[in-house]
Amino acid sequence: MDCVYTSLRRRPEAPPAEAGEVAEVLGILWAHAIPEDGLEHISGSLDKDRVDLLLYFLSPRPVPPAARGPLHRAAALLARGHQASPTLRRRYLPPAGEAGPQADGPRRAKA
Repeated sequence: MDCVYTSLRRRPEAPPAEAGEVAEVLGILWAHAIPEDGLEHISGSLDKDRVDLLLYFLSPRPVPPAARGPLHRAAALLARGHQASPTLRRRYLPPAGEAGPQADGPRRAKA
């Protein structure tokens, strides 16, 4: 399993966060997840200027040559959810751009 930490930044003009907002964001992301994402679990917490997310993805075994890494899958899910959801567009800035070159595989700890 791969875990990705990411955030959605709140729009400056958005109203203050409300009770249940994290659950609503999680529900929106689940609604826009596709099987190719391999999404297994999401958790989140609210800060004054953002919602922080932990996205857990299944690691395909064996890894197909064309498989997208967990950072790419997380970025695609956030972009898809933000684009499709008026609620996310109203409250949060668009997610940051494409994942970097290390997004194709898990990070390895340095010795």
